[in-house]
Amino acid sequence: MNVSIFNRNLREWVSSFPIFVILLLVILLAVGENINAQINRLGNHIWSDYHLLRLDLVKPTCDPNIDVDARVNEILNASSDDPFGGIFDAPDPEATRQSVLNEKAICLEKHEAVVRVQAQMSDSVLAFRSVDRALSWLSQFSRDNQSNMLVLMVFICALTATLTYHHIGLRPMQTRMDHRVGATAQFIATSALAYSSYHYLNNGWLSGTVILNETIRWAYLIGFSMLALVTLVQIFRIPADAQPGGSFLKSLLSVPLYCYMAFSSANFYILSHNNPQGMVLFVDKIMDTSSIYLAVGLYIWVGMLLKQTFVGEFVFRIFKPWRLPPELLAFVAVVVMAVPTAYTGASGIILIAMGAVIYTELRRVGARRQLALAATAMSGSLGVVLRPCLLVLLIAVLNKEVTTDMMYGWGSKIFLLTAGLFFLVALIAKRGPMKVAPVSEALVPSLEAFKPLLPYVLVFVLVALFYAFGLNAHLDEHSAPYLLPVILLGFLMYERWMGEPMEKADDYHDNERAPNVEGSIRVATTNATVHIGALTMLMALGLTSGGVIEDSGIIQAATDQGNIFTNIWSAMAALVALLVFLGMIMDPFGAIILVSGTVAQAAYAQGIDPLHFWMIVLVAFELGYLSPPVAVNHLLTRQVVGEKEIELAKQESAGGNFWMRHERYLLPLTVMTISLLLVAFGPLVYMRLL
Repeated sequence: MNVSIFNRNLREWVSSFPIFVILLLVILLAVGENINAQINRLGNHIWSDYHLLRLDLVKPTCDPNIDVDARVNEILNASSDDPFGGIFDAPDPEATRQSVLNEKAICLEKHEAVVRVQAQMSDSVLAFRSVDRALSWLSQFSRDNQSNMLVLMVFICALTATLTYHHIGLRPMQTRMDHRVGATAQFIATSALAYSSYHYLNNGWLSGTVILNETIRWAYLIGFSMLALVTLVQIFRIPADAQPGGSFLKSLLSVPLYCYMAFSSANFYILSHNNPQGMVLFVDKIMDTSSIYLAVGLYIWVGMLLKQTFVGEFVFRIFKPWRLPPELLAFVAVVVMAVPTAYTGASGIILIAMGAVIYTELRRVGARRQLALAATAMSGSLGVVLRPCLLVLLIAVLNKEVTTDMMYGWGSKIFLLTAGLFFLVALIAKRGPMKVAPVSEALVPSLEAFKPLLPYVLVFVLVALFYAFGLNAHLDEHSAPYLLPVILLGFLMYERWMGEPMEKADDYHDNERAPNVEGSIRVATTNATVHIGALTMLMALGLTSGGVIEDSGIIQAATDQGNIFTNIWSAMAALVALLVFLGMIMDPFGAIILVSGTVAQAAYAQGIDPLHFWMIVLVAFELGYLSPPVAVNHLLTRQVVGEKEIELAKQESAGGNFWMRHERYLLPLTVMTISLLLVAFGPLVYMRLL
């Protein structure tokens, strides 16, 4: 039933609008901290004593008119009545007098400070101070309630993804069998999580001590119980558009990936080790870095806002006059998309936001479907090593051996290496001549195509300058999650209010873009809510899988120096294989948390440099995201381009050789495998040759 109130349906009121409020609150609270710091600077500039004016000074209790001689005699007389029989030396009269004089001087300063502050306490100071205090309270509120905002965001979005059947699986739910098996699996998984949450809360009560974050424990119990209830209903209420019949074995591929992670952790903690709360204890690890996961939500929103703009289309128009061969345009797409990937935190986010545009543009110039799918799947892979990628920030937060500057510095070199390899592999696999339009023909039209992007550049620069000079917040890995949404909102305001970009992009109109700013934000938030739910559930349950790996001792056994690591070469080979495997089965954030506490220490013990190790981790994870059988980036590509295009790609390449039939997998795998081998073993070879 579609209930509409004030032109909003029920889903928008109970899902999209609350998430919009949470995301906006996170941004405003972050900006509030910057404004508060600037107000303090301004206050100290206007009033030299503002550091005292902003406080409620209490009148000192000391006596500024104390009789020094009387006080000295009192101290000396007290020392003569020594109950310890003169064990301690009697105080020196001159030193005692000087001490009393110092106390009197300090007391006078305190009284004078109070008088001076009270004399300056005008109405303007009181008004200025009230604003300062309000912002200080907001900043403290932000720090104290990040976990509460995160847990609300996770469960509202997870419920939305469940109700709309948008959780990430190896294939979408299509048949009635798919829906019934998928709902049953989700019911079992969420019931196990609710059971674990109950024990987590109950054990806190039984401990007899004050429960830390009791609200969060209640949220887990209520949230997972609601998910279980919804999926129980879905077992019996199959969508009307579901295809009849279906295969049970194929339906297992439609089960959301988070369910399989929940099954493994439930088997380990509940059935095998009688530690029910173990499951949710690892889910709770997201609260340890709540700001990181809130930033993930903001980055997904940024991606959906970007999808509402025409920026992507305008960027690709720059290259259209050059009549680039499909392989060369695929290379350009992968390189260009590395920049928004770095600014949106992870390759999956940019795939969701821009994947359809990339695929459409490649097909527009005649690229074969297999090549277009390969480039789309890999479009976000190169940017994870560039500033200000959120993954690098998380690594630096959890590992003091490396800094973001160190990693971004080497990340730019790895980006150039990977981009060069993609170009070479695409060149080798080309199907036609690598000819481009003459410069005399293409340069001027290309520059003309750049003109529509100039207003976007201006908006970007103006917002960044306002933050830099007005709020002292420069665009970096720390401020990007809070600054980029404002920039994207500026893009939307320019497009919808000016109207010119929409007129120039008439051939790109689709049902996803709203005609006004409010509608665009609403559509972007609605789409973001689903993707946040799907990704955060995968991340949270990825942590439980990591907990199983960690608590089972598999990694400790595998990295035991006496077993398989006879030298640094075998250690490197084993670590590379392990990291790729983790990238295949876990989300990047959960995998980094797991690796930081286990694999990293084993690598350091083998003499592998921490910076070298973490560069390997980032490349290995990207290879894992592109590697079957899970291949998350390919799953997201399938989601944005549609199942029909996947089937057409198979039909189009059916008569070709092995490479042609599987190019969408083989091209990214070849590039990232060679990159990983060079990043992992190249420095070892170099050190051996020295």
